Amino acid sequence: MRPFTARFLVIVLALCAMASRALASGGEIELEAQRVSEHGWYFQGESGMASTANRGFMSNAGFVVTDAGVVVFDALGTPALGEAMVVAIGRVTRQPIRRVVVSHYHADHVYGLQALKAAGAEIWAHRAAEQYFTSGLAQERLEQRRRDLAPWVDERTRVVRPDVWLDGDTDFRLGGITFRILFAEGAHSPEDVMLEVVEDRLLFAGDLVFAGRVPFVGNADSRGWLKAMEKMIAVRPAIAVPGHGPVSRNVERDLVTTRDYLVHLRESMGRAVADLVPFDEAYARTDWSRFRTLPAFEQANRINAYGTYLLMEREALAGGKP
Repeated sequence: MRPFTARFLVIVLALCAMASRALASGGEIELEAQRVSEHGWYFQGESGMASTANRGFMSNAGFVVTDAGVVVFDALGTPALGEAMVVAIGRVTRQPIRRVVVSHYHADHVYGLQALKAAGAEIWAHRAAEQYFTSGLAQERLEQRRRDLAPWVDERTRVVRPDVWLDGDTDFRLGGITFRILFAEGAHSPEDVMLEVVEDRLLFAGDLVFAGRVPFVGNADSRGWLKAMEKMIAVRPAIAVPGHGPVSRNVERDLVTTRDYLVHLRESMGRAVADLVPFDEAYARTDWSRFRTLPAFEQANRINAYGTYLLMEREALAGGKP
């Protein structure tokens, strides 16, 4: 079979699979890419947590078009969204999707990888994500999403492992564009990476920045997260695409909300731990008024506070100051 014919057959089969999934899910998802720089584009999810109402579309993803192919950052939270990404990218450029850089293996950023992998992309992620697969968390999280996000996450959904494991900061060039993958050294997740597009002064920041909403902290290392913010500021990007919320064109200013929220969590829960105040009492005492009106506060704040309370206990036991 000639290469062109084989490629055509792959495309036809992929389109048939997309159509089948669209019918099974009750309709096709259409995404509109927003241009943010000369070479960069992104998809902006809705505010709040993942739900059947928003079809799991509550996180961001982006891509960069070069003369030698497309580099994608993250893959959104369902296979249908990944398929919609492939279609939307095809409306912007005829260049093939060469590579996907995964910011971290949280469900709302990776379940679209199936479609991108089927389109021929190579998946890159930091090696620290191995524990996501070996710990059983990948399967546990997938089963939860199948219950909570059916039919958008179903029995056909699988978690795609990386083709290339990264061990730290990594630079590469494609189509005349310089890319820098920056390892955050453990923050929102152990494997967090960001992607800098040097010529565009564009930074895809993943979940290290949440624009206009309460971040999901959970059991993250908030001390490491604050340190990662210093790394972002050092890059001095003109534009940053966060993991959630609108694009930032004043990055240093827009880091303030995320930074101040993390500091507030650490200070309030740290005082409670130092004074031996039980968590429920500490949570009720804490003034949350500055953040209460932000999207996702009700869904995320108590979880964030409890995770930080446990973190401050561990730090205190390890001899560090809360």
